[in-house]
Amino acid sequence: MNWILLILAGLFEVSFTFCLGKARAAEGNAMYGWYAGFGLALIISMYLLIKATETLPMGTAYAVWTGIGAVGTVLLGILFFKEPASFWRLFFIFTLVGSIVGLKFVSH
Repeated sequence: MNWILLILAGLFEVSFTFCLGKARAAEGNAMYGWYAGFGLALIISMYLLIKATETLPMGTAYAVWTGIGAVGTVLLGILFFKEPASFWRLFFIFTLVGSIVGLKFVSH
């Protein structure tokens, strides 16, 4: 169950970085809405991370959480913010995913 909470925490980390990117491009009241979404996603992400670390090793949980956030944020950048999708960029994203999966399998 705590692995599910950790994955959700990572997805909310991706959400708050997405909101931050959208807020940067927005104007007026829309900008404040994106910042509110950022704050809410940040709070939820931190809460879920805290709950997950009650039974998971802190170092593993943090590495997985940041890994999900990094991979998700890069993919969102490619899909929504027109960031480059070069071979080497995707190659290193896949190696990061492999490392995250490896940490899950070697953690108790």
